Amino acid sequence: MSDQKQPPQHQDKQPGDEYAMRPEPEYIRESYRGTDKLLDKVAIITGGDSGIGRAVAVHYAREGADCAIAYLDEDKDAEETKRLVEAEGRRCLVLKGDVAEPEFCRDIVKRTLDHFGKINIVINNAAEQYDWDDITEIPDDQLLRTFQTNIFSHFYLTKSALPHLSEGDTIISTSSINAFKGNNSLIDYTATKGAIQGLVRSLAMSLMDRGIRVNAVAPGPVWTPLIPASFDDEKVASFGGQVPMNRAGQPSEMGPAYVYLASEESSYMSGQTMHLNGGVILNT
Repeated sequence: MSDQKQPPQHQDKQPGDEYAMRPEPEYIRESYRGTDKLLDKVAIITGGDSGIGRAVAVHYAREGADCAIAYLDEDKDAEETKRLVEAEGRRCLVLKGDVAEPEFCRDIVKRTLDHFGKINIVINNAAEQYDWDDITEIPDDQLLRTFQTNIFSHFYLTKSALPHLSEGDTIISTSSINAFKGNNSLIDYTATKGAIQGLVRSLAMSLMDRGIRVNAVAPGPVWTPLIPASFDDEKVASFGGQVPMNRAGQPSEMGPAYVYLASEESSYMSGQTMHLNGGVILNT
């Protein structure tokens, strides 16, 4: 991968549209070869229309899994992800709604079961973030919205899916480097990612006897629609320059970690976090 930076750009609405990005993110490498690690498993992926969620869906499909992708309102991106999953020879259920609403999370589970008959993998990935460097200026409604989307949704979806999970099934949450190092301009977002870490560790302990593993991935700066939808032109143009590798990561570099955590290869791993952050060393 080169250290080429992305051009200045901005989108006005969260969580952003992948089709409008320049360059568009890479969701899977041509060299990636599936080996049926997830053959005939069924995965629910929130935020599955674009960014890391799309990468997870396509990697899972290449490994033999069917996918249910939940998304807010980015119809064009969602249909493209569906096409990509089906191009891998697997099925894809597209579910439009707001994961901040518990009723929609219950509906995700119901419709996935109705369509596929089972659930094996739950990916809590949907998120929003807003660029504020002064906590006194964060509006109350935005604070609530960020927590509802970024952490409450993990509770809603997990509570609904858990009765249908069995030994060997997995739950994976998307955390963030910011949960470990902090971020002075993403204060509420960072707080939600810290909460995810506590949830993952506690849930892993509580489900150990059932043989259900719970882990997280903590990406560093990754080129997803959330970036131009969160920051101004100048910050977008320099995005990724703060890490030792001097570039933003691609979703294609995240996908294999989610494959590993959902597969039998990680059978001795629960309550843990994988750090894919461009070389930042963290005391975790």
